[in-house]
Amino acid sequence: MPARRRIAVPDGQAALTAWRADPRSADRAVVATAVRYTLEELAHRSPGRSVEVRVPPWGATQCVPGPTHRRGTPPAVVETDPATWLALATGARTWADAVETGDIRVSGQRTDLAHLLPLA
Repeated sequence: MPARRRIAVPDGQAALTAWRADPRSADRAVVATAVRYTLEELAHRSPGRSVEVRVPPWGATQCVPGPTHRRGTPPAVVETDPATWLALATGARTWADAVETGDIRVSGQRTDLAHLLPLA
């Protein structure tokens, strides 16, 4: 059963729309809401706890079916910055491009999220 959302869908979609309209001028609240919303959407679409996706400083989520992680450093981690994450979530960038350029860092199994993106 997916976790309850903290960001209401209309609020998250509004933040994502605002970010897409002008990513460079989006204020911190818009970016934070858009990141958190898309992380929740990822966890909703691919529930599980085998991969931790981190987008500091705005959020992290666990997703992807598989072995459950409970303590310490997860065996599978995806980490990137907010601009890269939102570009991936909206389809403005591809997973392969972000990995190739080093804008996204992955370690462990099940960390290729290309089949789950874009979200919007």
